[in-house]
Amino acid sequence: MALPLLRRGYCCRLPSLLKITSHPKPERLFLTRPGNTQLSLVGAVSSPRCYSSDGPRPHQKVMVLGIPNPLIWVRTRFYYLLIRAYFDKEFRIEEFTEGAKQAFAHVSRLLSECQFDALEGLVAQDLVAKLEEKCNLLQESHKQALLASPDNIMYTTPSDVGIYYDDDGRKFVSILMRFWYLTSARLPDDPMEGSRIFKMALGTEGQSESKRLLTANYEFQREFTKGVAPDWTITRIEHSKLLD
Repeated sequence: MALPLLRRGYCCRLPSLLKITSHPKPERLFLTRPGNTQLSLVGAVSSPRCYSSDGPRPHQKVMVLGIPNPLIWVRTRFYYLLIRAYFDKEFRIEEFTEGAKQAFAHVSRLLSECQFDALEGLVAQDLVAKLEEKCNLLQESHKQALLASPDNIMYTTPSDVGIYYDDDGRKFVSILMRFWYLTSARLPDDPMEGSRIFKMALGTEGQSESKRLLTANYEFQREFTKGVAPDWTITRIEHSKLLD
């Protein structure tokens, strides 16, 4: 069973994370940017209230604006045309991205809980052993930082696309996806070298919530050889400086 969420024709309608709702009194946003990245945090707004046993509490929402590299944008679009022309005429990057987000949320949860047996069929076999070794060396707070719940995935974009053949004539397509997600895990105040982390406090006066914005790269690969099951498998996983 290899990533059923990404089978051909998969489509999921999800509410946009970039939705802005009007609010008469803007929330305060404090942003510290310790590294260089093309991701910008452009605002924080309040969405309809959600309720709990403690009573109603406002739910914060952040809008994230990504600025893609124009050369990468053009190249990836060209590859999408090749995929539709020669491999899968029903391929749509929008549908793939929605499936990749759900797969990312599911696999990141399994990693944070060290459920490595459950990764079988979802992640390449040779990668699972490496992930288990690395995760076992992480502090508990760093394991928690691996978790990316669907509501906390702020931005998703294809980073690279590859089409290649092996010596036996088998055909493969790989798509590298980059994710930005929020975490409440307790991490060191000093950013880890090379990591792309934003530290921010969201809230009204007297109330604040500190979170970090982390990045992750997941590579999805599918074999398009005739007679092979149309499934995508994760062949590469990177979480900032948590899992490299």
